Amino acid sequence: MFSFLNKKPANFLTDAEKEQVVNAIRQAETRTSGEIRVYIERHCRYVNPLDRAAEIFFSLKMDQTKDRNAVLLYIAVKDHQMAIFGDEGIYKKTGREYWENLVNRILQYFNKENFVEGICEYVHEIGEGLRKFFPYDKETDHNELPDEIVFGY
Repeated sequence: MFSFLNKKPANFLTDAEKEQVVNAIRQAETRTSGEIRVYIERHCRYVNPLDRAAEIFFSLKMDQTKDRNAVLLYIAVKDHQMAIFGDEGIYKKTGREYWENLVNRILQYFNKENFVEGICEYVHEIGEGLRKFFPYDKETDHNELPDEIVFGY
């Protein structure tokens, strides 16, 4: 599925691509009080990438947003795995089908090796989904989590 086996996670994206992803996150977060993060590492420590995504989600303290409305896109480069982990506030409002459809759309990009486009599409779609349930309020909203991509080992 992926052909980037020899690249380190930090080198998986060029500086321009990293900036493109961060800009997509910032743009998406202008329409919602929700928070979006992207985490990329070489290997998934668990058989199930969702378990690893949950571990990272909590270690990044993403569960401490005011409305419990943070979402993590997890990518294990060498293991060809990805997962999306949303906090309880989001999951309760969107349901399982929403997440499954989102993963399938992202995988269409990844299968064509359009990784940056897939990540940016994910960010855009999550932003739109969050906007419905957690709209942006310029009076009360502030950026609760950093927007930069997090790279693991």
